[in-house]
Amino acid sequence: MSMLYQLHELQRSFLTPLAAFTSTGSQLFSHPYSPFAYMPLSRQLAASYEFVHRLGKDYEKPQWGIDSTQIANRTVPIAIHTAINKPFCQLVHFQRQLPAKTRPDPTVLLVAPLSGHHSTLLRDTVRALLPEHNVYITDWVDARMVPTTAGPFHLNDYVKYVQEFIRFLGPDVHVISVCQPTVPVLAAISLMATNNDPCLPRSMVMMGGPIDPRQSPTQVNRLATTHPYSWFEDNLIQHVPTRFPGSGRLVYPGFLQHAGFMAMNPDRHLRSHYEFYQHLVRGDDSDAEAHRRFYDEYNAVMDMPAEFYLDTIKTVFQEHQLPSGTWEIDGQRVNPADIGTVALLTIEGELDDISGQGQTRAALTLCRGISRDRKQHYTAPACGHYGIFSGRRWRETICPKIATFIRQSA
Repeated sequence: MSMLYQLHELQRSFLTPLAAFTSTGSQLFSHPYSPFAYMPLSRQLAASYEFVHRLGKDYEKPQWGIDSTQIANRTVPIAIHTAINKPFCQLVHFQRQLPAKTRPDPTVLLVAPLSGHHSTLLRDTVRALLPEHNVYITDWVDARMVPTTAGPFHLNDYVKYVQEFIRFLGPDVHVISVCQPTVPVLAAISLMATNNDPCLPRSMVMMGGPIDPRQSPTQVNRLATTHPYSWFEDNLIQHVPTRFPGSGRLVYPGFLQHAGFMAMNPDRHLRSHYEFYQHLVRGDDSDAEAHRRFYDEYNAVMDMPAEFYLDTIKTVFQEHQLPSGTWEIDGQRVNPADIGTVALLTIEGELDDISGQGQTRAALTLCRGISRDRKQHYTAPACGHYGIFSGRRWRETICPKIATFIRQSA
């Protein structure tokens, strides 16, 4: 086991004073009450300081920033509270403050990925769903913040968490899974169907996930198959440093996942940062702020439990246990064909470079017990992975399709 995490923390301790210094320098040359803001080249100096500050700063978990929604041209306040508090996840409810006699909207369980970013990455997903749905979301806990006394967390535990949340919300719930959780969500519902669980959900929507990563394999899929399991275990798993509550826990660190994200499209990120500097120099505040918002979210990463990460590599990407029918949880085989009453909608992006074409759609074939008239698929044209659940295409095209599907399945 390497000392990479400890070296990373040492680097962060050196960068913290630099980040504070450059933040002050940026304000010194840009604040309207500062005389230095009116000097020649002040914009260039302020832009340079902020650029360095954002490269060196530590990115904390972002806030949800959702305090209201619009329903029938009326602003409705939102109260965010935790419905269930588990060691590795909180079930968060976006409670709309509606009049008592208002007709209830469908309840949605939005299962967020446990894949390096915080669940706030689905902020736009939540915001678009809120006007017509009662929304709950899985808010996963940074593994470095979970004491070792809480024990390990495996992929099978993820499945059990999902089942617990579905049972808590009752049989009228509609489950939406985005990316990585499509696999454990399908497993959870399959086992519930096998056991004739009375709390089976009304419908399940699966978006851009690796149900069968053998279909149109991407760079992400190839990484998992070109290295043996032992390579991931030996090179990527680290101990949490002592300054965190989860000291000693084995994790796949968020900073390694972030490096992987950046390495997939380095030219795009370099161009984005250069354009950000140009926006600051020109005074294009709206464009600069859009960059800040995106990278405040993108750069805020979290650690994953080592057991969960390694299980995912082996079960999902190397052995393809779900589509091959070999996955067992507590002695029971995961058999999606046992699902008969749950409506299914699969969604893919035409340009998705993380979950390729056909990987999510494979669920339609696996769930052969669902009648054809209760299964649908949609491929979003000219849409990448993040565009499936965030941005204009999500808000204007994909979310309305999901809303219609849910109401047809209620």
